Amino acid sequence: MLSAASVVFGLLSLSSGVYGAQRTVPQSPQFVPLHAASPGQSISLTFGLPPTNIEGLHAALYDVSDPTSSNYGKYLTKAEVEAFVAPKAESVQAVTDWLSKHNIKSKVVSPSGDMLRINVPVSTANALLSANFTEFADKQTDTTLVRTLSFTIPEDVEQHVKFVFPTTQFIPPPNGNEALFKVVQPPKSALTKKATPPSECQTEIFPECLEDFYNIPSARATNPGNNLAVSQYLGEIATEADLNLFFQDFRPDVTPTPNFTVVSVDGGVTSGTGTLEASLDIQYTVGVATGVPTTLYSVGDASAFGFIDVANFLLSQEETPLVLSTSYGFNENSFSFDVDLAESFCDAYAQLGARGTTVLFCSGDNGVYSFSFNSSCSATEFGPTFPSGCPFLTSVGGTQGVNPEVAAAFSSGGFSNIFARPSYQESAVQQYFNEIGSTNAGLYNTSGRGFPDISAQSVNFFTWIADELFFVLGTSASTPTWASVIALLNDARLNAGKPALGFINPLLYSQGVPALNDITSGSNPGCGKQGFPALAGWDPVTGLGTPDYTKLLNLVLSL
Repeated sequence: MLSAASVVFGLLSLSSGVYGAQRTVPQSPQFVPLHAASPGQSISLTFGLPPTNIEGLHAALYDVSDPTSSNYGKYLTKAEVEAFVAPKAESVQAVTDWLSKHNIKSKVVSPSGDMLRINVPVSTANALLSANFTEFADKQTDTTLVRTLSFTIPEDVEQHVKFVFPTTQFIPPPNGNEALFKVVQPPKSALTKKATPPSECQTEIFPECLEDFYNIPSARATNPGNNLAVSQYLGEIATEADLNLFFQDFRPDVTPTPNFTVVSVDGGVTSGTGTLEASLDIQYTVGVATGVPTTLYSVGDASAFGFIDVANFLLSQEETPLVLSTSYGFNENSFSFDVDLAESFCDAYAQLGARGTTVLFCSGDNGVYSFSFNSSCSATEFGPTFPSGCPFLTSVGGTQGVNPEVAAAFSSGGFSNIFARPSYQESAVQQYFNEIGSTNAGLYNTSGRGFPDISAQSVNFFTWIADELFFVLGTSASTPTWASVIALLNDARLNAGKPALGFINPLLYSQGVPALNDITSGSNPGCGKQGFPALAGWDPVTGLGTPDYTKLLNLVLSL
């Protein structure tokens, strides 16, 4: 619900009135008002309704994800998850009656019915919410947003509404990996002749390097029930032509080149010239987890809500994907004025986990200062990324180098200011605090959820993009790498008659440490600060470490 409990750092103002509580946000200097939105302009508003039993969902997720539980791997059905999240009948009635008084019909846009959407002219939205929708320019991203600095919901409807989006949420479009690449020449010699590892792997990465570093098998996956999904935003798309070039150069042992499927969500693109992020994700999933059926979900909604829409799309299916890899994210601070919205994002990933999906997100590429930060370096505290702070997903950081493998300096990590630390990582994080003492004191939330959880190589990944070969770096590279590792582990488990791994954090923190390569050197500085050091055990730079497939396989087959 929209309440004082949603306040972070006391920045959200609530004042009671005859017509309900008015929600206001201070105007950020990042967003410059241009003019009132045109009264006839269409605006889409989504109303989130409180779930019936979200605590029950969280408990069920942990139960099926705890390797010591008798219910481990006994994932919930679509109907069972929806029963936890569905709103109460009186909430649906209150909101729809309120809308009907304004001659507005809503559409259910989530499988559990907890989200309703309307499309109305701005003039109607202003009247409905006592708002003043205005077009704002985002100085950092060169984009515009239509938002309001305040809105009101009637008192008798207040308790039945968790959030309304977009209203006072000034969240820029998701961040990808736009600048972290450079054009390179195609390899002059065959890179697939086995060595341990190939000498090229000292400075550049291709599938054989990952196979050698992490003991990943090169053989095709075989289970027909296996699958892997990657989500893409901002018009990103991968092509078969680029994938063919990638396999010719780096996986000539596999013929013919495996294909992938594209599914559009919210009108996302399904064809076009290959782009950076999508090409990287597809080439290092199809090219590493070879033989695992892979689907690219292309999301057309450029706003933050596209993340929830794709989750709801997947949740509406009878079977959710076994792995979902996403190499995009936001600054967590953008959600600090609407914690209820942030929680709804996180709960969508809890629903996927409860149904057996491993949800992976990149941690980000700006060290301790989130996806972007003030270029004047005037920040007074570290900036966590979103949704890596959500406790119901697995956040992936970055490493580089060989013997030793060290933390990549850009690997985002830290502690959430929204989500509390989950019990599964309490011991690991406390051990880290004991080691660093007063380092960075006052710059981060000592009670927040720590991230990333794990990491992998993330520098100079060969990637074919629109018929050109590039080096790409970032946690956008380590995330599909881990997605591939988990997909191959799932293949082995499925072939052994076991369920897929699902939400893996409780397993990794409780039993997975011996099956990971601990990274103990490097740090993630940002904006002139020293960042966090990588130390023995978990750290907010590389998490618990990088994968050792052979050891992980032995672990997951023993469960």
